Amino acid sequence: MSLLLVVSGLALVLTAYVLHPLLHLVLALWLSPLARLPSPPSPSLLLGNLAAIADQENNDVMTSWTRIYGSTFTYRGFIGGRRLLTTDPLALNHILGHAYEYPKPEFVRASLSAMVAGEGGLLTVEGEVHRRQRKVLNQAFTPASIKTLYPLFQRKAVELRDVLFRATETFTPPATPALTVRHRKSKMVDSLAILRSLDPPAKPVSPTTASHLPSRQPGVSHGAVVDMLSYLSRATLDVIGEAGFGYHFNALSSPDYNDEKPENELSAAFAVIFSTARQYRVLNIFQSWFPLLRRYQPNGASIKDAQETIRRVGTQLITERLEASPAEDEPRDLLSAIVRTNSGVGKDALSQTDILSQISTFIAAGHETSASALTWTFYALARSPDEQTILRDAIRSLPADASPDAFIALPELDRVVREVLRLHAPVGSTMRVYDGPDPETAVPLARGVRVRRDSPWPLWRLPAGLAAFLSLRILFGNARRVIKAEEERGTFDPREWTVDDHVRLRRGDIITIPIQAVNRDPEIWGEDAREFRPSRWLNPPAAGVSASGLVPHMLTFLNGSPVNGNRACIGYRFAMAEIKIFLCVLLRDFEFSLDEGVVIEKRVNVVTRPFVVSSPELGNQMPLRLRRIP
Repeated sequence: MSLLLVVSGLALVLTAYVLHPLLHLVLALWLSPLARLPSPPSPSLLLGNLAAIADQENNDVMTSWTRIYGSTFTYRGFIGGRRLLTTDPLALNHILGHAYEYPKPEFVRASLSAMVAGEGGLLTVEGEVHRRQRKVLNQAFTPASIKTLYPLFQRKAVELRDVLFRATETFTPPATPALTVRHRKSKMVDSLAILRSLDPPAKPVSPTTASHLPSRQPGVSHGAVVDMLSYLSRATLDVIGEAGFGYHFNALSSPDYNDEKPENELSAAFAVIFSTARQYRVLNIFQSWFPLLRRYQPNGASIKDAQETIRRVGTQLITERLEASPAEDEPRDLLSAIVRTNSGVGKDALSQTDILSQISTFIAAGHETSASALTWTFYALARSPDEQTILRDAIRSLPADASPDAFIALPELDRVVREVLRLHAPVGSTMRVYDGPDPETAVPLARGVRVRRDSPWPLWRLPAGLAAFLSLRILFGNARRVIKAEEERGTFDPREWTVDDHVRLRRGDIITIPIQAVNRDPEIWGEDAREFRPSRWLNPPAAGVSASGLVPHMLTFLNGSPVNGNRACIGYRFAMAEIKIFLCVLLRDFEFSLDEGVVIEKRVNVVTRPFVVSSPELGNQMPLRLRRIP
């Protein structure tokens, strides 16, 4: 009998341990004041509206939802959990300006930690740890520090230009990065297709060159079609390696470089980390909710070897800088600047482990985002030949040997880059969770929010059991009528709804910040908000109409407060300079176009990447036709 009691007790404890995260999610669903906000119908009990959210770059769902529900509403996540989504500028300024009260949710940090090979980097830490790291790292990203990197950006851009010269001047297939056919391996990942990785390894497919094209005009060069995403990924990897920590990946100079299996040991280690994190991103999310699943580590031996390589090489790079002469006039890379600054901040100094974590963070944050931004820039210009000509003429108006500063200062270039970053933000959305000192908070709104009148007693203030019981009325009564009205009429009965100038949050409530939707908000940019029109930056929106950002009027680089937490992109000056210099070098000598019938759409897995609609099995690619021009 006693054995039976022991076994029963252990079974009960185990069940509670396993089910606790699930029960927490269910209770949070009914206890949150977000239950009173409008929400689009949920097509899936398990995944809610996540399918639509994951494909929002292609399905225009945000336009439909904001037209029906307004700037602030909720949608359903895992197991029906409500998440706040807002494009309201005042709300976004409040949330981003109080970053330490609105950190990233645990499952987001877990996913990012897997991608950057550790939990200690600037992307994943929060609160006081983040403040201390940011204080040291800021000195590496000052305007003066970034300016010292201009020659490196220019050198790598010229190297890429020369590689593309060789690819387009011959009628034989050039030594291009392989286009790839992706293989799927995980049943769990396949069953949750909307969140799976889209980037595992594959077999090569020959690129299209001029020799494969029908003759259109004898004696006229039609150039070659090359995968610009792969070329730009190689170039930006080289840039962040040298600029970030003085390491030579040599991705551009290796004719047989393979994106998935590079020969360079550090590049190969990061390839293992990134591909595993993408392929098992869903598992990482579930592991953050259900600790028991953390015992399973996919690709464990390879991950361990990769992490050891990163630790060994990174430690060597840090040691070299610690032993460098303090008499050096200028730090030769970002890591050198960090080590120098760290030696003079006293109690706020970072440990060697903290500094080591920044190396993988530099790669994750500074490589693929820059490659994505550049890729979408060439795509936008390929689709807008007139804008491409205007920009090229401006670039060619300067001498070929003009300084990088002169090119970066071109107003035509600045407008194009801003417009592309507005329309094609490399990271289309981010998430936060309320974790402030008070159990509840009120987020101010400029545009108001519809709130259901419902019960005279706020359910989120009642004991959990009673709240869950009373919430059945909402689930099976009022909500069905209201949702039907929302779907069929797009109107709200004033007897059942009111409009508030704030939205209430309970600790633990999740907020989605739809960066791309804010950047394309018609209330800010007008009815042509989704069109590529660089001239709109000649007369940008009035101050206060849009959310504040590092680049005004868009959230691509986010924003923050030095006092309450600054989660804005620390490397935005680096990115802007790199993008502008690459554009100047390549556009001066190449014309970019998109072949007729090629339709490009977007895949989002942290970073937004392109694929060809007619050939999704080929994976992420951007096949543009390049023609060398005199």
